[in-house]
Amino acid sequence: MKTGRWWRRPTVVHAARVAVTATLIIMAMYVCVIAGFDVVDRHRLVAQIDMRLDQRLGQMVRKPSAAASIADYDNAHDVDDSPVFVWSVGGPGGSRALTPGAPILPQAAVPLAGDSIVARLATQDFRLQNRRVGGRSLVAGQSLAEVDHELSDVIAFEVVAGPVLLLAVFLGTILIGIKAAAPVELSRRRQLEFTADASHELRTPLSVIEAEISLALSGRRSVGEFRDTLGRVGREALRLRDIVEDLLWLSRFDAEPTPPGDEPVDVSSIALACADRFDGVAQKRGIELSVLAQGQGQPWINAPPEWVDRLTAVLVDNACRYAGSGGIVQVTVSVHGNRVSLAVEDNGPGIAPEERASLFDRFHRATDEGNGAGLGLAIADAVVRATKGEWLVRHSLLGGAHMEVQWPRSPGANGMFELDQPIRSGRARETETTSPSARR
Repeated sequence: MKTGRWWRRPTVVHAARVAVTATLIIMAMYVCVIAGFDVVDRHRLVAQIDMRLDQRLGQMVRKPSAAASIADYDNAHDVDDSPVFVWSVGGPGGSRALTPGAPILPQAAVPLAGDSIVARLATQDFRLQNRRVGGRSLVAGQSLAEVDHELSDVIAFEVVAGPVLLLAVFLGTILIGIKAAAPVELSRRRQLEFTADASHELRTPLSVIEAEISLALSGRRSVGEFRDTLGRVGREALRLRDIVEDLLWLSRFDAEPTPPGDEPVDVSSIALACADRFDGVAQKRGIELSVLAQGQGQPWINAPPEWVDRLTAVLVDNACRYAGSGGIVQVTVSVHGNRVSLAVEDNGPGIAPEERASLFDRFHRATDEGNGAGLGLAIADAVVRATKGEWLVRHSLLGGAHMEVQWPRSPGANGMFELDQPIRSGRARETETTSPSARR
């Protein structure tokens, strides 16, 4: 049952069609090649016989007494041993055999002087060659049985090897086709899932907006009620805008546009600017947000600054969401030899090991809390891959998640970085609590 379903998969069916087409092409080429090879091989063997016949006739001209000899062959009656027979043609007796055991040479089978032909003598095909000597013709002949036997062995091998070769070509082609189509099939499935998830995420705020507007228009309401309705509609509109912007960014990134120009970027400066940008969010939720520098040397990498800034913003935003009210978020920029790392830690619930495999999938969220669309980490992962970075996801000493990215250090980086130097201290104040959203 499962095998049948496996063979009905579009990728397998397409690979099978390609394999059949390739096998038919190879079969046609194989037949043409072996046919040409057989013709050339037969021509080569016959040319060797012609050379031998010519040498035999030359020997007879120089030494007529050698006509009765069959050279190195002891059995003149076994034509499969391919002896050379000689006949004398001309005079009142017609043709007569000069070599013992030679078959009868009919007058119709005698070739023209200086010519070579194939004629049927007794039960064998013979290659015959005629040379004019004085008033008579000397005809030398050799059986083609050995040639035919050798060619039959070659053809038998080709007939056996052909199907084996074609079967190997078919299986190899279909396996390569399935292997090559696997990324395409995976991309197709991910595209379908992406479309379905995107439709779901976009449908939710649109449904809320539609419902709020319908309720607002269904009866008379006060100004305060209309204000509340417009506030909820506005919040859903902002959420809808964020989702659309993320989708557009990922779409442009997937299309592999020309990236912004790489330049040496100070990761610590971007981390500090991002922390300052999230300072209001941190103070509102009572989060202690700090930035720490570690290692020796300037933390410079070659990457588009706006991409690194977006990556940092995603990580800090997620950490603030999960740290919750009164939590701790720490951003650490480190230099270790030729590597620069950016780590963001929090004291939230952390990331379960079973969730890490799909952590960077689009629209994947570890929990159903909050209103995140699950696109933030997908964007972050795209940036990391494009900038030749590497992820390190583990449990943080603070109790929550440790999200770290490592890059090759820029060759032009210089200067020193003091060890464990806080470049931004955390600040927090008591505020009303807010529930954290899922990691985006």
